[in-house]
Amino acid sequence: MKRTTVLAAVVAFGLAGALAVFGLPLPDRGGAVAPPSHPVWAEVQWPFAMDEWGKGKAFRCTAADCGAEINLYIRAKIGFCNCTTGVADDDELNRLSDFNLMGDKPSVLGPGHSIAVAWMKGRSRSYTVAGAFRAGQSALAVAFNDHCDAIVATVVVAHDRPAIIEPSVIEFLNNKTILHWAEVTLGL
Repeated sequence: MKRTTVLAAVVAFGLAGALAVFGLPLPDRGGAVAPPSHPVWAEVQWPFAMDEWGKGKAFRCTAADCGAEINLYIRAKIGFCNCTTGVADDDELNRLSDFNLMGDKPSVLGPGHSIAVAWMKGRSRSYTVAGAFRAGQSALAVAFNDHCDAIVATVVVAHDRPAIIEPSVIEFLNNKTILHWAEVTLGL
């Protein structure tokens, strides 16, 4: 065996041992990512500049509570939804989504599907996010409507499997805090 091969193996085992001793996680190499069992969402400051839709609300679930950091951005788009069909297809979801806030163009991971938030119907779809500073991240676009008004949520996930956190996100969007905010924002 070559000396460099032996040296590389010793360094690798030493580094893995040091990470284990200090309680640091080993890098994920495509293993399973478990859905969060008890997500804890904390409201944080809206991080984006003001645009034609105004500021929304921002929430974060830390890696300790959700298995990976999750950032959720939600805001209303009054009068911008298709009044006849609502958010009934992926084209309408794409039109309503807020990915432009992040400056990156996401790539679709698959077709969207119907969701419900309280009395409102809509769609959700998973994406992968590319970019120099976003490697390994993914996103969900979620939009639902009340007549001609839409509520749009953009969820950025610090791993590449956004579908596993979707049930937790939909549950959060159905909680009293978000529903009260939606009623006030939509003028109901």
